[in-house]
Amino acid sequence: MSTRAVVWLKQKKIPFEIVHYDHEEKGASFAARATGFPLEQTIKTLVVHLGGKSFGLALMPGDQELSLKKMAKAFGVKKAAMADAAAAERLTGYHVGGISPFGLRQPLTAVMEEVLLQYDAVMINAGQRGTMLKMAPGNVVAALRCRVTALA
Repeated sequence: MSTRAVVWLKQKKIPFEIVHYDHEEKGASFAARATGFPLEQTIKTLVVHLGGKSFGLALMPGDQELSLKKMAKAFGVKKAAMADAAAAERLTGYHVGGISPFGLRQPLTAVMEEVLLQYDAVMINAGQRGTMLKMAPGNVVAALRCRVTALA
């Protein structure tokens, strides 16, 4: 089973492992329970509106809330707000509940919550509900060339 995210990572020769689960509800907590993987190591990919036509991604541990104030600061804008589902799906080309930061329809700058770097492995969406990628957090950062900062 290949998604755009899987194809994109393979092209960049970034190592990952595909993990499937029965998708019954959206959200990192369900994905963590279904895969038996710790919630704090399960990344949720959030699409954030940064004003005007500008959007970015926040990669957050499943057990933490994004601070929109810190997100705005990370991007050097006055204000950040969660993008609505329609905008998130249009920009990424993925369905909410299956949004991956890899292989997006439109390139978006990503910022990762710094606590994620303390783990050997994290789970992140593969671009389809019920499919996750297990990989080293450093490889997520390298693949996306994203900044790492406190976002919670």
